[in-house]
Amino acid sequence: MIQVHAFATPNSVKVLIALEELEMPYDLRPINVRIGAQKAEAFLALNPNGKVPVLVDDGFVLTESAAILVHLAEKTGKLLPKDGAGRARVFEQLFFHASGLSPAFGNAGFFKRSSPEPQPIAEARFTNEAERLLGLLDAKLASQPFMAGKEFTIADIAHFGWMWRIQFPGLTIDGRPNLSRWYQAVAARPAVQQAIARVEAAVPAT
Repeated sequence: MIQVHAFATPNSVKVLIALEELEMPYDLRPINVRIGAQKAEAFLALNPNGKVPVLVDDGFVLTESAAILVHLAEKTGKLLPKDGAGRARVFEQLFFHASGLSPAFGNAGFFKRSSPEPQPIAEARFTNEAERLLGLLDAKLASQPFMAGKEFTIADIAHFGWMWRIQFPGLTIDGRPNLSRWYQAVAARPAVQQAIARVEAAVPAT
């Protein structure tokens, strides 16, 4: 059975959503990043980078949420178009997410919540960039139902992870009708709800 080492983080929930959508059984192994469990020797043996999630698929260990999404989609032949142009659109959004949206959101949240001292220039830089990227996604969704076109794919799962935790960087999708419509549609999917319930149930009370 597939093992997923994860926590209730934007990147972790993506993997659980994909597994639930694909109806693939998995063993969820919580890694409490609040207490530094991702730095434990046993976890670092799986991912020397010390970050969740990690997927173990029949002995094959894979890190990085986008890579895991591609692996699962290709393994099952689902959530990823088979034609070249369709696949390219999905990868376009995955790379956009990994190089733009995810670091902007993560850094905006860090400088607002975790910086040892106020860093107004850095906070403004990443918050403004995150807002700009949200505007791009809202505009894209004005002419198509999902991130990469007409079908729900791993591109939607990737973006949903950070939208689910949008309060961390202090952002909102209010006033962005297309993005709000998309978010509500994805959040209403039974597999998405099941993934969120599982990962939240695995988080110990603090």
